[in-house]
Amino acid sequence: MLEAGIASAEAQDAEMPARKPRVGLFVTCLVDLFRPAIGFASIKLIEEAGCEVEVPRAQTCCGQPAYNSGDRADTAAIAKNTIRAFEGFDYVVAPSGSCAGMLKKHYPALFRGDAKWEARADAFAAKVFELVSFLTDVRGMQTVSASLRQAENGSVTYHDSCSGLRELGISAQPRRLLASVEGLKLIEMRDADVCCGFGGTFCVKYSDISNAIVEKKTQTIEATGAATLLAGDLGCLMNMAGKLKRAGSAVAVRHVAEVLAGLDGTPPIGGRG
Repeated sequence: MLEAGIASAEAQDAEMPARKPRVGLFVTCLVDLFRPAIGFASIKLIEEAGCEVEVPRAQTCCGQPAYNSGDRADTAAIAKNTIRAFEGFDYVVAPSGSCAGMLKKHYPALFRGDAKWEARADAFAAKVFELVSFLTDVRGMQTVSASLRQAENGSVTYHDSCSGLRELGISAQPRRLLASVEGLKLIEMRDADVCCGFGGTFCVKYSDISNAIVEKKTQTIEATGAATLLAGDLGCLMNMAGKLKRAGSAVAVRHVAEVLAGLDGTPPIGGRG
């Protein structure tokens, strides 16, 4: 009887579907205010990777502008709110290497030595991932079922944003998934890993230097002949899109998530609706 009961319980457990990982999407300020389509694309991709996605309403800015300006007190207050908002999730995913880098690398440093918050910040940081890195490195996604609709010749070039590349090691992951997009041809630009000149508050504090950097970057983009520019950080994309538009360029600019999710039917960044 006992053995039969155990066998029956085990059979029921085997039939029960495994709980899907709960992902809290850290939307980022720029996505929320300027390009919500990236958030929708992120949700679609994370769900396709077998996860449940929620967007905590209590989330705010990651605190990076205050942090980079030396305002540690306000940054700490913002960080505590963020940690509280996401503590119940298995993972925290952001469609931005810059914001993900702030959450994963700088929050622990911010609370180092704080008896109350150090452990909480470390536990939070351990489950933070940039979107494409999460899809490939954590969930094992190798391909997507998307097709490129907007670029006339299907050609794209990819810019490696500084924080994603240097803080989080993101380079091969987006290219791996882009290779599976139907109709897409990746043309690598020269110096793809060189800064675009955005740098958050850098472009405000040092606008002349920023402009010189982005001018050189857009020249390398144009030189590829690609129809579309992709990257993983909206701040960088807005910076490059603005410069390209002022120069009269026909290059369309999109976040990589929009293409990977097959949601590239919206106007490009900086384009007209």
